[in-house]
Amino acid sequence: MHLPFFQRRRQYEDAAHALYGILVGQARQPAFYEAMGVPDTVDGRYDMLVVHAALILRRLSVVQPDVTANRRSPSARLAQELFDLLFKDMDRNLREMGVSDYKVGKEIKKMARAYYGRALSYETGFKDGSLEKALTENVFRAANPKADPAKVALLAAYMRREAKALESVPEERLLAGQMSFGPPLGAETPEDDAF
Repeated sequence: MHLPFFQRRRQYEDAAHALYGILVGQARQPAFYEAMGVPDTVDGRYDMLVVHAALILRRLSVVQPDVTANRRSPSARLAQELFDLLFKDMDRNLREMGVSDYKVGKEIKKMARAYYGRALSYETGFKDGSLEKALTENVFRAANPKADPAKVALLAAYMRREAKALESVPEERLLAGQMSFGPPLGAETPEDDAF
């Protein structure tokens, strides 16, 4: 009798794992660190995870809850699964890096606050045109104020392009864990090398 609930829960978990794999793979693209100048550090890599998670979670938040039935939309459920998975993975990574059990909880709370702060500043940046400023303060903070404006602009253009592309991805595809990111801007492709 409870099987449909568990099947739905498993569907969200499977989709979240698929989306998380996609965003991790994209965040590891060398072009972000080489062409765009994102610091190739633990913090820089975390920032790129946050950028891509924020893009996907932003898209999933577009669908409103079913207020007549007083329940969250499937997209909201998937967003929660994806968010939870991000921080379970951060927990695992911290432990693998040798952070003690006592400190892991504090570090995860700090990372969650950082995620929310960054996601909010990126969303504000999309709306009021201050995305470059948000990226300079967050992703390029180690280089701030010496961050290269051209590289910051490149990352901002990438985020705007990906946010727009995600708008056209049907909810059904996201719920099936299917989507893709475009190549990082400034990355050389095999076609570029041919000329």
